[in-house]
Amino acid sequence: MNDLRSDLASLRIDRTGPPPPSPLRRGLAVLAGVAALAFIGVKLGRPLAEERFLRVEVGATEVSSISPAQAAVDLTSTGYVVPQVTAKVSSNVVGRVSRSHVKEGQAVKLGELLFEFDGTDQNAQVTAARARVAAASARILTVRAQRAELDVELTRQRRLVDAGAAPKALLEDLTAKASSLDAQVKAAEADVTAASAEADAAQGQLRHLKLVAPIAGTVLTKPAAVGDVANPGLPLLELADFSTLLVEADVTEARLAIVKPGGPCEIALDALPGTRFEGEVVEVGPRLNRAKATATVKVRFKAPPDTLRPEMSARVSFLQKALEPAQLTAAAKSVVPAAAIVERGDSKVVFVLEAGRAKLVRVVLGEALGSGFVLVDGPSPGTRLVKDPPKELEDGQAVKEKAS
Repeated sequence: MNDLRSDLASLRIDRTGPPPPSPLRRGLAVLAGVAALAFIGVKLGRPLAEERFLRVEVGATEVSSISPAQAAVDLTSTGYVVPQVTAKVSSNVVGRVSRSHVKEGQAVKLGELLFEFDGTDQNAQVTAARARVAAASARILTVRAQRAELDVELTRQRRLVDAGAAPKALLEDLTAKASSLDAQVKAAEADVTAASAEADAAQGQLRHLKLVAPIAGTVLTKPAAVGDVANPGLPLLELADFSTLLVEADVTEARLAIVKPGGPCEIALDALPGTRFEGEVVEVGPRLNRAKATATVKVRFKAPPDTLRPEMSARVSFLQKALEPAQLTAAAKSVVPAAAIVERGDSKVVFVLEAGRAKLVRVVLGEALGSGFVLVDGPSPGTRLVKDPPKELEDGQAVKEKAS
């Protein structure tokens, strides 16, 4: 009986605990979780989305460098320093380099020894050709001796035939043999001529085993090393005469009439920022590049720097008149366009375009110059800037440059 009561008690519903959550309450909890996740996603994803899809589109300009001669500039063009006299040195024979007497960057004189080649094969060819000459010469002497003996016999037999003491056929045989010996002499002499020509050619090859500089200049490339095989037409090194270095600049066809041979120029090298050189137009190319609609203009340095090297980038300003010494030595000024300058607080600032972002940089300005201001302190010439920055633009904001 007690066991039955215990079993019934275990099946009784406990109404003293908290009631189970209703379906409405469970639904509200799920909605709250979804809303929290959505809020977190917006907070984290909004910056990425703004950076990718909501970048501010801005125009661009740059800090320029203006020299005191800028007012006299008719045209500015870019180009490269190019040597007018060069030589790609190659061997006239096939051979292995046994000695190299130069290194990259070395200055050499005309006729200076550059390379020596292994002459084993060429010496063997000379020896073989001379042996053939000797053999052919020996054959000539032998045949001529036989011909001399035959002449004696011919004289004797001719007398006997004339006296009727010997048959005429024997005399005819000896005459035929004499003709054969004469032919052998001519063949041996031809062999001597051919072998002598081969010997001379092989001897000439020996002269090519030493390679000398065809021009005075500087070694531009790494020379062939000992053990390398030289082949005719395969350059072993390249020489350039640095005394013939000129700037070759491309000038558009529409502006070509401005450029005249002998006209004054100012040359600036990227490798020597802040330094300018006096130049002069040497030549205007006789032919235009149809694809680019430009002509090549060659400009020489009146006083080239010692550090001038081929392929240096150069900027050429074609001037209305020659520079005064004071203009040439005066320092160039960095100029920032007025359209790039805005105020933030009490400071003048510009926004530098850097890796797809606008970086705020404070600047110190000098006097007005043209459409800008002299930059006393700020970014260097060539730095790309935001043009007409919008008021809402912030430091570090993602931007994209307008298509030009």
